[in-house]
Amino acid sequence: MQSEWATEARKRFPAVVGTEQSYMDNAGGSQTLDVVIDSIKNYLSCTNVQLGTSYAIGVKSNSLVADGLLASAKFINADPGEVVLGSSATQLLQNLSAALKFGQDSEIIVSACDHETNVAPWLRLAENRGYKVKFWNPSPAHNWTLQTSDLEPLLSSKTALVAFTACSNITGTIHDVKAISKFIRERYPDILVSVDGVAFTPHRPIDVKDLNVDFWVFSWYKVYGPHMSLLYAAPRTQKYIQPLTHFFNPTDTLYDKLNLAGGNYELTASLPHLVEYLTPETWAEIAKQEEALSKTFIDWVVKRKDITLYGTKETTSDKRVPVLSFTVKGWGSKDLVEAVEKMSQRYGIRWGHVYAKRLVDCLGLEKPDEGIVRVSLLFYNTVEEVEGLIKVFEEILGA
Repeated sequence: MQSEWATEARKRFPAVVGTEQSYMDNAGGSQTLDVVIDSIKNYLSCTNVQLGTSYAIGVKSNSLVADGLLASAKFINADPGEVVLGSSATQLLQNLSAALKFGQDSEIIVSACDHETNVAPWLRLAENRGYKVKFWNPSPAHNWTLQTSDLEPLLSSKTALVAFTACSNITGTIHDVKAISKFIRERYPDILVSVDGVAFTPHRPIDVKDLNVDFWVFSWYKVYGPHMSLLYAAPRTQKYIQPLTHFFNPTDTLYDKLNLAGGNYELTASLPHLVEYLTPETWAEIAKQEEALSKTFIDWVVKRKDITLYGTKETTSDKRVPVLSFTVKGWGSKDLVEAVEKMSQRYGIRWGHVYAKRLVDCLGLEKPDEGIVRVSLLFYNTVEEVEGLIKVFEEILGA
């Protein structure tokens, strides 16, 4: 049954109200909260001027954008000078990697569990600077998650940075970022920890100070907001970051160093409204609703011998988010999704490697070029929608 809270919360998303479309590809991008939409319209209608001016509308616009930056930092418990906004997580990490410089003979560890966003920038940095790269591979024995026992042999006094994901955008399994960061720092305190939080941040509140990470990146457009992203960098990383901005600009903060005019004004100005909505109470309700969604789907999957689920079968909110990827014996993922679409256009799901091709290549799939089928849900989805999708699958595959 849908909770009263979830029913009311669903009404805050205009795209899902009054439509038969079930949005189930949310790991690629969420629907947008009503007050965010209204804010963007209001900014463009009333305050759409270039920043830095001193006339009345310019001053108001300056203030709205500044408030957006403050709210974005507050959202992850960071200081404003520790964050920068940009067009995408991919672009922000590419900018960061272009600005970083470590000592000679440095080594970088990246994870094959990650979206390519948190791999390619570090490979390019290593190639450009002559650093060595090591891969931290996910464990098939642990549902394709990362294990510190596999990381430890890769660490050394030469390691400058370890990059991994808080939550795979394929498996949905949550990595214990705080524990992994502690594990690394206890052995080599100077190693920087870069975490891709894109697949995790829509589901749980973030406190970068408590997690004790050096870099955290996520996309607002996957957290019910506008199409832009955020990068956090801890103060101790500043000595490694060379400014990419104009020579006459300040260089004291991360924003000063990496703000390349990628933080769109009207989108930035909408962020306080989103942050205000995502209260601790809201996050608690989100976790409850997501547990119900995950349980409904996984309870069905585990009864079928022809389906392989990638990621933990546990459904509690501390173990996974409702990003549910699987394959079916005898079926290509593309063929199965197309069969669903032929039977019903209601359910928006996806097939492919979803930008985590290195992980897909590890899975030993029957048709690796077609990747997996992914059903990715958020709290505005309903149990009834999940049950409806299951019925379509059963009609195709047989009950």
